[in-house]
Amino acid sequence: MAKKKILLNAFNMNCIGHINHGLWTHPRDNSTQYKTLEYWTELAQLLERGLFDGLFIADIVGVYDVYQNSVDVPLKESIQLPVNDPLLLVSAMAAVTKNLGFGLTANLTYEAPYLFARRMSTLDHLSRGRVGWNIVTGYLDSAARAMGLSEQVEHDRRYDQADEYLQVLYKLWEGSWEDDAVLNDPQQRIYAQPDKVHKVRHKGEFYQVEGYHLCEPSPQRTPVLFQAGSSERGLQFAGSHAECVFISGQNKPSTREQVDKVRASAVAAGRNPDDIKVFMGLNVIVGATEAQARAKHAEYREFASAEAGVAHFAASTGIDFSEYELDEPIQYVKSNAIQSATKNLKNNDWTRQKLLDQHALGGRYITVIGSPEQVADELESWIAETGLDGFNLTRIVTPESYADFIDLVIPELQRRGSYKTAYDNGSLREKLFPEGGARLPQRHTGASYRH
Repeated sequence: MAKKKILLNAFNMNCIGHINHGLWTHPRDNSTQYKTLEYWTELAQLLERGLFDGLFIADIVGVYDVYQNSVDVPLKESIQLPVNDPLLLVSAMAAVTKNLGFGLTANLTYEAPYLFARRMSTLDHLSRGRVGWNIVTGYLDSAARAMGLSEQVEHDRRYDQADEYLQVLYKLWEGSWEDDAVLNDPQQRIYAQPDKVHKVRHKGEFYQVEGYHLCEPSPQRTPVLFQAGSSERGLQFAGSHAECVFISGQNKPSTREQVDKVRASAVAAGRNPDDIKVFMGLNVIVGATEAQARAKHAEYREFASAEAGVAHFAASTGIDFSEYELDEPIQYVKSNAIQSATKNLKNNDWTRQKLLDQHALGGRYITVIGSPEQVADELESWIAETGLDGFNLTRIVTPESYADFIDLVIPELQRRGSYKTAYDNGSLREKLFPEGGARLPQRHTGASYRH
């Protein structure tokens, strides 16, 4: 029986400090070059050399101003501030690659669906069908205030709005233009056949849209749909819409539970359990030997900022950890922030010191350290024991973290039959789901909007 092939995204952001904070000060890190095209085109070519499935680009709207009730630490340590637009990177990276996918985060709360549909269709055309959308509804009050709201919309209410937003997009992407609408016939002087292009009429609680989709059908029509919510309402949303779900696991038993819940959500929505690919965020530090990897880890920790990591986490929970003494128990507070981040604080045994220890590398993702064989063992173990499909691999030192993984770990995984040796043909959706086509499968809710 063939081994399950591990899927891999590089996890990144159009900024300096993404997950592992403070490492921008490392002498071999080049993340301060994020505002140049070369930084991104060279990264895309590196990842394609490693046969990565995609570059998953996170994003936020707003700033992390919960810790110390200010942006002082985020500005000093560049904690996702400044942060540039992720969508504008794709054209350049697509031009220098042929197979790498691009998972793009965009906050639907502040984006009109009509224009967003055009931007994603444009990128799907230009990349020849290699884009995905990471659907987020936001969690920062600072973003709400910047966009003219007094406070963040209530958590579950944001998902109600997201459901309707997707309805509008499906109508535009899937239903406005029929498959054979474009004739492209100069002799008859007909590019598109008017009777095969349909006006979308949507009158809902959150959106009123009347108009034609501005783009002809792109290779995938609907981009591959990513999502990261693990609350009860987030899972319900994922069951209906998501094709890839990103989770943050801390141990194998709880990760297995999360994966099972995601697959159950798909079944509840009338889909197959494997219609959703599940990825987990992960740090990897690899050396030719375990000793070299351990030495590299120790070196990285010297440059990391645990406080910056805690400041980032404070915004995720809505709790200002700076108000607590080092050993004072942190009180759980229900908020409209990320619910999966706050639920771990409910058992009242968390302190600021414990959080600082957890963020010793500047972030709180699990870190796998070792030789290529040890790292491959651990990755295969996570896949086998949890049901995960793959990983979102963070950067620690850029681009060293990715280059080390590609040069040392990928060949070992390939030798074991756990990783592809060539890309499949086709769109991002076809690469992730080889048994399907470029379009959403018939059992996906979006398919029901086809004309």
